[in-house]
Order: sequence, then structure tokens, then C-alpha cells
Amino acid sequence: MREGGWQSTVGAGLAGRTLGIVGLGRLGSAVARYGAAFEMRLVAWSENLTAERAAECGAELVVKDELLRSSDVVTIHLVLSRRTRGLIGAPELALMKPTAFLVNTSRGPIVDEAALVAALVSGTIAGAGIDVYDREPLPQDHPLRTAPDTVLTPHLGYVTEENYRLFYEQTVEDVEAFVARQPVRVLSRP
Repeated sequence: MREGGWQSTVGAGLAGRTLGIVGLGRLGSAVARYGAAFEMRLVAWSENLTAERAAECGAELVVKDELLRSSDVVTIHLVLSRRTRGLIGAPELALMKPTAFLVNTSRGPIVDEAALVAALVSGTIAGAGIDVYDREPLPQDHPLRTAPDTVLTPHLGYVTEENYRLFYEQTVEDVEAFVARQPVRVLSRP
């Protein structure tokens, strides 16, 4: 559009397509509701996900490889840990349909960026929507910036007026409670 172009392809609807949700916690569950609103079939996977929890969200629990093979859109909603770093690499991208899209709004290092660029350039997958990166801000010369069929955003997922208001209000509460020797929101290791 910015270059003066207009419709040159046929779009695809979401109804009846499969949304693969990797991680069905608070955010993944919200995304499941959006998928259901668009009448998508929902499948989900994470290491500790149960069939009961998936069903509560209207999703079917599947193994990771099946999620990747069957999904038209794969969306990631996991925390970054030793187990999730590099979870989606070249072998996983190769399992995806050539018509499928990958969306990562979780943490950059969950997806192997070099493998993603290679998959986009070769047409292994149809495209990607990315909000998080291994290195932020994303370097000017990073190959994702010129990779085809991508929508890139600058880690805007958490940068909202509402989140900042909550962060600052809670920070004031935390400091006041700490000074009063009655800490709130105490973190402990399991």
C-alpha cells in the first residue's frame, strides 16, 4: 500500500483453520478465546499441559510435532527457560505447513532466529509475526528486518499505558510495604 500497490493475491479466512497454541497459561488462554471467536480449531501443547486444562480453554491437547504439522497459525506463549530456549528451530519449522504462519510475542530466544530467517527466505513457512527478539532493540542490519512475509513490531506487547500504570502503582505499594516491614507480593522459590 505504501508503495502504491493494491490487492494482488487472495486472502485466507480463519474460520475452520487450526490455531496451534504453544503454552496455554494466562496469555495463551486469552489467545484461545480469540481463536474461538474466529471459529478456529484450537490445539495446544506445552510440557506440563493436561488434556483437562486444554479442554477448559476449548483446545485439544496434542504433542508438539502434531501441533506444528496441523496448525495454520502457531502462536507462542511460554516463559523463557532452559527448557524453552531454542524450542522452535529448523527441525520444528520444517514440520510446519508451507502455508502456515508463526507468531512469537513471548520471548525471542524461544525461536532460533537464524532458522526462522532461513525458513522465511526459502518459503518453508508462509510468514511470521514477531514482537520479541534475541537482542533488543533489533539491530538495524539484522536479517529479520529484510526477511520476506513478516510483520515485525518493536516489543510492544507489554508497553501499554495500562501496564505501566500497574507497574508504577505496584512499585509504590511494594516500597511502602517494605519500609513498613510488611512486604507484599513476596517471591519465593518452590
